[in-house]
Order: sequence, then structure tokens, then C-alpha cells
Amino acid sequence: MAVVIQYVVVRKGIEKMTFTSKQEADAYDKLLDSAEVLAELLEQAPVELSEEDREQLGLFLATEKEQVLAAFKGKVAPKPSKGKKEST
Repeated sequence: MAVVIQYVVVRKGIEKMTFTSKQEADAYDKLLDSAEVLAELLEQAPVELSEEDREQLGLFLATEKEQVLAAFKGKVAPKPSKGKKEST
């Protein structure tokens, strides 16, 4: 019998993702932290967004961090990560 260590990222009591590496789990948890902060910022936007839309946009922006940072610097950003859809 094999012993498998798993790291589970849980948010609001909901299991989000399971990893076999603590480093990967920590990185994903940090991504979710960033997405949450961005969603809170979007709540202050001058446009009406539903909570789900804010969460999805926050996650998208956090996932595409390199492109967002490049855009703020006025630089050409790397290609976006296509097909990356995670639920929060």
C-alpha cells in the first residue's frame, strides 16, 4: 500500500484544488488571495458587476498577472493563457 501526501486548498469550506506539492498548493492559494483582493477592488468600480462577475474577473486578472503588470508598464505583454478557467 502506498502513502500519498496531498495538499488541499480550501476556501469558505469548499475544496478548490488538490496538489501533491506544497509549493504548488501555496502558489494556488496565493493566486486565490490575489483574486479575492481584485474582486473586492472591482466592487468599487463605477460599473455594476454581479458578485460572480467580480469573482471571475478577479480570478482572470490574478491568473494573467504577467499581462496585467506589463500593461501597467506600457509594454507588450506575453500571450494570454488560453483556456484557463478555474472556479472560485
